[in-house]
Amino acid sequence: MNVPSSITAPVTGAVGRFFSGAGLLLRGIGLYVRSPGLMLLGIVPALISGTLFVAAFATLVYFVDDLAALVTPFADDWSGTARSLVRVVAGLAFLGVGGLLAVLTFTAVTLAIGDPFYEKISERVEERLGGTPGAVEAPFWGSLRRSVVDSLRLVAISVLVGIPLFAAGFIPVVGQTVVPVIGAAVGGWFLALELAGTPFYRRGMRLPDRRTLLKADRPTTLGFGVAVFVCFLIPLGAVLVMPAAVAGATLLTRRTLGQSIEPPGRPVRER
Repeated sequence: MNVPSSITAPVTGAVGRFFSGAGLLLRGIGLYVRSPGLMLLGIVPALISGTLFVAAFATLVYFVDDLAALVTPFADDWSGTARSLVRVVAGLAFLGVGGLLAVLTFTAVTLAIGDPFYEKISERVEERLGGTPGAVEAPFWGSLRRSVVDSLRLVAISVLVGIPLFAAGFIPVVGQTVVPVIGAAVGGWFLALELAGTPFYRRGMRLPDRRTLLKADRPTTLGFGVAVFVCFLIPLGAVLVMPAAVAGATLLTRRTLGQSIEPPGRPVRER
């Protein structure tokens, strides 16, 4: 696959591109709030899956002490302070990985539930920017099936990544500082891949295509994904931001493919 040279050639430094990617989420929010009807439709599937995931995470919090004791039997004979410390670390590792997987699976489930709504939001964004170059017609059920299959693949990969992160969470200090940062970067990358699925499918591109193209400007992709990830960690953030994240991912897709992210007639911004 040929990647546009305008994408591979860095215009600004990696840090600047990272913040530029985060700015795409803000622009997505701006585009989204200007369509009140779509706004309400977009929140409904996120609210449904959000309720399910809040209940699941609350269950994890309730049983986290038991789970921490289950994976640290070697500490049963330790002194009270040492045993409590290692189990607090284990509990934090469970909650950290649980939060990472919850954010990623929430996105997959919500996109599956709300596929028609998010497709409409993404289409509306593209229409405002001059349409979708290279658009292909795809049957609804076939598109939904491909979306679910690709989402399951991403979730499976994220679980495999989560296992070493869980183990690293037991390392004192590093597990509570460095690991969360790595988790946000990993989670942000997978979120960007997941959310960009709709506009890439509209162009007849599958998961391998968008992975290759988004890697071409990884800092921008990470900036967008990490911004979404952080918003999703805020209470109700996932429900409120999810539709806007779809709009932002549409902008990310267009930028990645070298297409305009400005309305027709407006000067193109420097990237």
